[in-house]
Amino acid sequence: MRLSHKVILLAVLPLIASVGLIALAQRHQEEVLAQRQQALVKSAFMDSARGELRHFVALALSTISPLYNTGRNDDEIKKLAMAQLATLNYGSDGYFFLYTDDGVNLMHPRQPELVGQNLRRLRDENGQYPIQMMMDKARAGGGFVEYSWRKPSIEGAAPKIAYVTPLSRWNWWIGTGLYTDDTDKVLAQLDHELAASVNNTMRWIAGITLAGVLVIFGVGLWFSIHELRLADAKLTLLARQIVSSQEEERAYLSRELHDGTSQTLVSVKLLTESALDRLPPESTAARAALSRAVNRLQEALAEVRGMSHRLRPVMLDTLGLSAALSQMADEMWGHSSTRYSLRVEGEPRELPDDIKTVLFRVCQEALTNIQKHAGASRIEMKLVYSASGLELKVQDNGRGFDTDFILRHPSRGIGLRNMRERLASIDGQLSIQSRLGQTVLTAAVPDAAIDRFSRL
Repeated sequence: MRLSHKVILLAVLPLIASVGLIALAQRHQEEVLAQRQQALVKSAFMDSARGELRHFVALALSTISPLYNTGRNDDEIKKLAMAQLATLNYGSDGYFFLYTDDGVNLMHPRQPELVGQNLRRLRDENGQYPIQMMMDKARAGGGFVEYSWRKPSIEGAAPKIAYVTPLSRWNWWIGTGLYTDDTDKVLAQLDHELAASVNNTMRWIAGITLAGVLVIFGVGLWFSIHELRLADAKLTLLARQIVSSQEEERAYLSRELHDGTSQTLVSVKLLTESALDRLPPESTAARAALSRAVNRLQEALAEVRGMSHRLRPVMLDTLGLSAALSQMADEMWGHSSTRYSLRVEGEPRELPDDIKTVLFRVCQEALTNIQKHAGASRIEMKLVYSASGLELKVQDNGRGFDTDFILRHPSRGIGLRNMRERLASIDGQLSIQSRLGQTVLTAAVPDAAIDRFSRL
């Protein structure tokens, strides 16, 4: 694994772990807060309900107090009291109920079918005895009781809290209650809102985490691209230095062959010719041997000069690129039936040595490939000078080739890759179009590259 990837992982993994712990802590705090909130809301609601029930019962007692305070205990006065209590309602589910001390229902505005029944042993859905519990509270002087009872508005059982107080002289107790299921709805709504708020917070955390991870990956990607660019620049510089070293070595060998080996061969040839001239005509064998030696020296001298020129043509440094290209074409096809031409367009300009050398080598590789593989009968070379830069085009009418296959095949197209790399070293580009009967190779060097190499 690359160092940059390790750095990214070392940055991302702690971030994700921290966010996960934050999420767990957030969820735990949500549960604790929900429990506390439920307890506080329920406590506040129950305190409020108790206060209201006390007030309602006090209101009911004040309503029947003129009758109760008469001191009468007959049925008529009791019926009047019950009639007044039956008319006291509040809300859709608020009413008063009345029982005897032994648990017989005397009045129930919402469930008249219970009137006259002894409900001491009546159980609610939780298994409790609500009437018995209220009787016990009334005997103790009054109080609150929590139980489950049928709610008229929903036609079903619901949790309820009631407050009862005795009417001792008549052996009655009176009470009223409030249903607390609305509290559960409020608590459920609060839980839902709290969960929604927490989920929204979690989404924000997730979004921020994702943004952080993307920033980390983005920075890592930027560093990777930066490193790749630096590596590419170093490789380009190294390739340029290698090419420059090769050209320097070629130039050195070319000079040595031209000025050293070639001159030595010329001297030996002259000495041999001088010796041949001094031999008497009758020395037929010796003269034949020396003549063969002169011919061999002439061939060796031509070969050394050819090698010197191929290594580094003198014309490239003295007369320029176009003259060197023309001489190279003459040497390759001057004694063949292949037609060739070189055309220069635009205003020629002095080119830096690096530019001239690369374009010469690219053309040399192209002409060599044509000679080996194309089987062409016509070759056209063109140098185009323009304000945007310089273009070298080499076109032939040979058999062509599949450019995509050659570029993809690992063991083919080495010469083409070398041309691309050479041009890339001077910020140039190579394009190739090939089909049967026509192949066009274009090497383009922008004006900015020419100016930059001119300043080096």
